[in-house]
Amino acid sequence: MEYTVNKLAQLSGVSGRTLRYYDQIGLLKPARINESGYRIYSDKEVDLLQQILFYRELEVSLEDIMNIISKPSFNETEALKNHYKNLRKKRDRLDKMIETIEKTIASKEGGIDMQDKDKFEGLKEKMIEENEAKYGKEIREKYGDETVDASNAKLMGMSQEKYEAMTSLGEEINTLLKKAYETGDPSSELAQELAAKHKEWLMYSWSSYSKEAHAGLAEMYVADERFTAYYDKTVKGGTKFLRDAILIYLGMN
Repeated sequence: MEYTVNKLAQLSGVSGRTLRYYDQIGLLKPARINESGYRIYSDKEVDLLQQILFYRELEVSLEDIMNIISKPSFNETEALKNHYKNLRKKRDRLDKMIETIEKTIASKEGGIDMQDKDKFEGLKEKMIEENEAKYGKEIREKYGDETVDASNAKLMGMSQEKYEAMTSLGEEINTLLKKAYETGDPSSELAQELAAKHKEWLMYSWSSYSKEAHAGLAEMYVADERFTAYYDKTVKGGTKFLRDAILIYLGMN
């Protein structure tokens, strides 16, 4: 089978504009351009579009998708198996969230008593799943499966009070980063307070702490653009500033 942009858009549910954009950035090129100037897609491109949409459902960026599918080692069958596994995990998490919402509604309406720890079960699972999807490979390679699994287990067993405190501290760190960055000095009092709070935040989920591990994470923030994007979203250049503040705090700079 062969498809024009409009026919492939109707088949897949993806807009023609999106298909043209995918062509423009080199993510999904048509098999050929016919004599009338129309893009023509074959079965190969249909299968590739399916892969792209699976990755998008898992919230993988277009840039990362392009890097994945352009590798010579890319295997469609293995990718489908991974999609299946990851989508099952996502469905399980959504089922847990739905269950939590149902229990919360019933609790509000006076039907059942709901334990405080149950109110955050689905949210913790979501946090772990998102972290695994974005950073799991790098973190596991750096610290090992045992360390990461222990950290995830600690997070899942966290009380409501600690979960709320960790979330609040994360927001406080972002606010403090803006103020500390304005000093232009990672050794300033504000910057060192920022580094101390970052350590405090890590201790909520880390099963054990070492200066070397903290420094390694700070370096990873700068080395990996996905990590950099998180703190640079708060303030441009903030990730490197945070790294420098942490290294000074740890006596490693």
